[in-house]
Amino acid sequence: MNDIEVILIGLGALGQQLARFAVQKEGMRVVGAADLLGKGEDLGEFLDLGRRVGVAVTKDLDELLSATEADLAIQATSSYLKDTYPQIMKCIEAGLNVISTCEELSFPYYKYPELSDRIDAAAKEHGVTVLGTGINPGYLMDTLPIVLSAPCTSIRRIRITRMMYSGNRRSSFQKKIGTGLSREEFEKLIAEKKITGHVGLVESVAMLSAATGLEVDEIKEVPPEAVISEVNVKTTFTEVKAGQVAGLRSVAVGTKNGKNVITLEFVSHANIKRPYDEVEIDGEPPIKERVQGGVHGDLGTVGMIFNAIPRVLNASPGLVTMMDLPLPSASLGDLRKYLNW
Repeated sequence: MNDIEVILIGLGALGQQLARFAVQKEGMRVVGAADLLGKGEDLGEFLDLGRRVGVAVTKDLDELLSATEADLAIQATSSYLKDTYPQIMKCIEAGLNVISTCEELSFPYYKYPELSDRIDAAAKEHGVTVLGTGINPGYLMDTLPIVLSAPCTSIRRIRITRMMYSGNRRSSFQKKIGTGLSREEFEKLIAEKKITGHVGLVESVAMLSAATGLEVDEIKEVPPEAVISEVNVKTTFTEVKAGQVAGLRSVAVGTKNGKNVITLEFVSHANIKRPYDEVEIDGEPPIKERVQGGVHGDLGTVGMIFNAIPRVLNASPGLVTMMDLPLPSASLGDLRKYLNW
């Protein structure tokens, strides 16, 4: 059986982690790579691997897609669907399945019904499948609680909390949550959307609602709130002084008849001593599960992307979400053994 041939789109901090895993994953072969900073250098040189991999990094995605045949594109370029949509459509038209880290693609129907319909129609026309996933959204605050809800005969409320230590995350993430800013700088940059905080809470609420039947009338997201450090603390990105922003807290709720029935709380800062991920389901039977220590976001995202590959390649054409695919699991060893091609 031939290797699964993959094109990588986007080689920022997360994209590079995906690329490093891709070039050594059994059963897979990277046949193309595109990034805005690409200058035609070998991918191994771009990643500082100390060896060549025989794939040039280009900044011309159109040329790459026209000249390269592949089974799948892995896209890691933006959190926002309006930004990633043109690239996704180009990949579809080139006959590529797509797995993207775009948070808004994880469940795009609530915010972007028209774009969702276009992607779905194009994917079906070209016989490919499109998925947005990652650790969050994609797993911790949607897929995991969906699976945990399986024994419930009724559900009144769902609450999910992600309490995440940010000090060892990639610098782009720490910057996105305002690490090291003053409160005034944080509030200004959030208002100007120059920093975003966490993206994907709305999508996770919408997926939970659709999967469990706990229908919501409205989804509300509270503007991110700065968490101010009381002590000096060093991170891999910067030194946060007492009185500066250590990170943030974000909340999204799904309401029904004026009551909160789904609540997602995302807290990430450099002072968290005991990180965890927790799902609480108020139902029959009640369920409460906590992952002590939490799941590392970057490593978890890499795993979610690559473990989803066989499920995407086996799926029917169209736009899909994690709730549409078979239960996720690790896909250890040669990815080709999981295919039903």
